[in-house]
Amino acid sequence: MQPDRSSLGRAIRRRREQLSLSQEALAERAGVHRTYVGGVERGERNITVVTLAKFANALKTQASTILEDAEELRSSPRE
Repeated sequence: MQPDRSSLGRAIRRRREQLSLSQEALAERAGVHRTYVGGVERGERNITVVTLAKFANALKTQASTILEDAEELRSSPRE
């Protein structure tokens, strides 16, 4: 099973919140606009592998870890 946009966004939001980062702080670290972060977290945006890598770097983790978390979240109820 692959993660979908919604579960990927939830995984990014969860990691961001674990680090006590605002969307604005994450956006700055990743080099994207804050509204883009919000769109990703809400599952409204498709992101590229390059952008996923930027988010992972900004969140001090690996892209593969974010994808694994998204796969787990896909099969669990919304947080």
